Amino acid sequence: MTADAPSTEERVPFHGALFEQDPSTLYAEMRRRHGPVVPVLLDGDLPAWLVVGYREVHQVTEDDELFARDTRRWNQWEHVPEDWPLLPYVVHNPSVMFTEGDEHRRRAGAIGDALSAVDQFDLRLHCERIADRLVDGFAGSGEADLMAQFAQQIPLLAVAKLFGMPEAEAPQLVRDVAISLDVGPDAIPAYMRVQESMARLVAEKHRNPGSDVPSHLLSHPSGLTDEEVVQDLLVVTAAAQQPTANWIGNTVRLMLTDDRFSMTLTGGRGSVGQALNEVLWHDTPTQNFIGRFAVRDTLLAGRRIRAGDMLVLGLAAANADPHGSLSLDADLMGNRAHLSFGHGEHGCPFPAPEVAEIIAGATVEVLLDRLPDLALSVPAESLVWRPSLWMRGLEALPVAFTPAYVSGV
Repeated sequence: MTADAPSTEERVPFHGALFEQDPSTLYAEMRRRHGPVVPVLLDGDLPAWLVVGYREVHQVTEDDELFARDTRRWNQWEHVPEDWPLLPYVVHNPSVMFTEGDEHRRRAGAIGDALSAVDQFDLRLHCERIADRLVDGFAGSGEADLMAQFAQQIPLLAVAKLFGMPEAEAPQLVRDVAISLDVGPDAIPAYMRVQESMARLVAEKHRNPGSDVPSHLLSHPSGLTDEEVVQDLLVVTAAAQQPTANWIGNTVRLMLTDDRFSMTLTGGRGSVGQALNEVLWHDTPTQNFIGRFAVRDTLLAGRRIRAGDMLVLGLAAANADPHGSLSLDADLMGNRAHLSFGHGEHGCPFPAPEVAEIIAGATVEVLLDRLPDLALSVPAESLVWRPSLWMRGLEALPVAFTPAYVSGV
């Protein structure tokens, strides 16, 4: 049985405060009413399909020939205004994000090889030093906002190490990447500054190559051009920053608000891995992802998908699908079948998820070791999520603790 194309009235508005603050309840209701593939309206009443079924997200992400990545296939471009807020997610650029087939495998393979060359033991030690230094900055005060003063700072400081960048350049890069990822008038100028920074870095690595990601990309046998390396470094930078920062923040929040972790905060390094994994299931940093575009007319879960239709990957909704990998009350220990890093050829290339977990895990462990009586300084229900359909992260994470001496690291 197939359904005709839904009318505008039948489509669910996929924007607004309800989705931003309590998305899981709404995803469950959408699944109940519409099934695993939901007709939605994006900002500006542009039609799309939100894929909320676990098996359907698998199907879409595994079939690159039918559900392709190049956004130029979208059949709604003539209706997109110049100031559409989601343009940064869909405007085509020459990065690995929008390549397909052999070209995508060439580019993603080079990134995977460059990340595989990272000394993970050295990266963990470096992340521990970063965390110690950041904790030193607020340890004596007895209070902190762990999003602004800790989680948001860590990923790009780690990326600076991976990229072989001078640490002095990292703070400006942190600011510019954060601005470029927000929707606002300063986003494009900030993005251009980040691009210029990467271009300077590539030029420097030509002169002075090292054991770092840009140098490995430049010498990779796939023969990447300088422009390709610049674009792909931008992708790695953006992918590392907000998702990893939110992963850190969401994990600390879970450990401070869930009774299962309250007894393990002091010296509780073993529980950090469990909390990190649980966050990926229940509060994954990347909630939704634009997505895929149908190459030809097809059917998906009984829905008639037209050539050029946009499919938004509902990663958080798919993780919570009761018909998916497991039920929400199941034991998540060791279960990594979540879709938080995507799936298929366009998922995060190995070992990017492993690198992100080292960054997040090492820094959360240091935080708990240094501040063992860490506690929220506001009621848990007053914490505010950032207003985004796409990312899941807190505006602030205010905490209190017994003032401690700095480590001297």
